[in-house]
Amino acid sequence: MRNLARRREICCINTATLGFREPIAVTAARVADAGFDWITPWRQEIDENHPERDASAIRAAGLKVAGYCRTAYFSAEDEAGRQAAITSNRKALEAAAILGAPFLVAVVGGMAPATRDIQGCRQKILDGLVALIPTMRETGVKIALEPLHPFYAADRSLLNTIDQATDWCNYLDPGNEGLFGIAVDAYHVWWDPNLYQAIVRASNRIMAFHVCDWLMNTRDPLLDRGMMGDGIIDLPGIRRAVESAGYSGPVEVEIFSKEDWWTHEPDDILNVCRQRFDTAC
Repeated sequence: MRNLARRREICCINTATLGFREPIAVTAARVADAGFDWITPWRQEIDENHPERDASAIRAAGLKVAGYCRTAYFSAEDEAGRQAAITSNRKALEAAAILGAPFLVAVVGGMAPATRDIQGCRQKILDGLVALIPTMRETGVKIALEPLHPFYAADRSLLNTIDQATDWCNYLDPGNEGLFGIAVDAYHVWWDPNLYQAIVRASNRIMAFHVCDWLMNTRDPLLDRGMMGDGIIDLPGIRRAVESAGYSGPVEVEIFSKEDWWTHEPDDILNVCRQRFDTAC
């Protein structure tokens, strides 16, 4: 019982951890019943034409929304594709505001098809983010840039380190208004030899901190992520660094595990998350 109040205060369940198997109202009730106060839903679970219904269900469970996942990829083969991504992301910002999410997580996209122009693709991503600023101001929803492991650079994200994310924040938000920040996901950044210096540099930009574990013999870098404590990441060390840098928000459990954890009953997954949060984070 000693840790329950503290856990409720600072631990968030990202709904990906439960494998997207149930309606958001059911998931929210499970998360609350398991003793957590925070949830981060994904767009595929939310009716963005009527997000107020899902917002009401989350509030009815007594949960707070830590963030909203995630942007459509900004890089595309043509202007029509890029504009479609911007339109989609504007709608996500509007839904996030109704859900009560303070930020939308940005997974920015990789290389556009049929090109090898990596710098050009990065610039198009930045241009797409700039195009969202008016909607961000209107809704009050920020964007948390999430660097992904370099494994994903080709298809999912050309943003791969915290230092790079800080550079992008400085470019996008030169006045440091707080419009853009960084989601530090331990799974994606643990390998970086400059990790701890980068966390210090990003101190006023950190909006989120995600945890799971990298398995020594991972079978799939996307869908074989480990429960905290089952892999090789120094999660307590990274958490200490992030909190020392000024981050005081919830610690968010986000586990993609198609062949392992997603085969378990949702309540069992949440029970293990609760135990591991106390012992491995």
